[in-house]
Amino acid sequence: MAADGFELNAFLPYRLNRAAEFVALRFAAQYKARYQLTRPEWRTLAALGSTRRPMTATEVGAHSAMHKTKVSRAVSALEERRWLTRNENEGDRRLEHLQLTKAGLRAYVELTALAANYQAELDALVGAAGMQALTAGLEAIERAIGKVEKRPRREG
Repeated sequence: MAADGFELNAFLPYRLNRAAEFVALRFAAQYKARYQLTRPEWRTLAALGSTRRPMTATEVGAHSAMHKTKVSRAVSALEERRWLTRNENEGDRRLEHLQLTKAGLRAYVELTALAANYQAELDALVGAAGMQALTAGLEAIERAIGKVEKRPRREG
């Protein structure tokens, strides 16, 4: 125990962040080596591929918890690869609808196969009981997030 009574290694946000970074970086190394994608590019591709519908950059950001500047750079890079197209919203020209091209969808399908293999690797590494416990814990946190997000905010 630390002298001040605070144990960093027992602090949930610290532990979750370390675990998330470990898991994400190992997968990032795979898609970077194979496709030269950055993390924001992968997350943008994944958001568009998983919904299979046009999305705005704001929706992509909300879906993948990314800041708008990261989404913007990722969209530009994916557009340069011809993996997505932008279509202006007729009702509001400030909005663009982003959609994967056939090449982008092919890349998404290949990357999800890579992701499935990585998931199997993680399952083996953590074990069935560990994965069940982790899933239950994450579901509890996600339920708590939903409760907190539904609460009205107090004005200070």
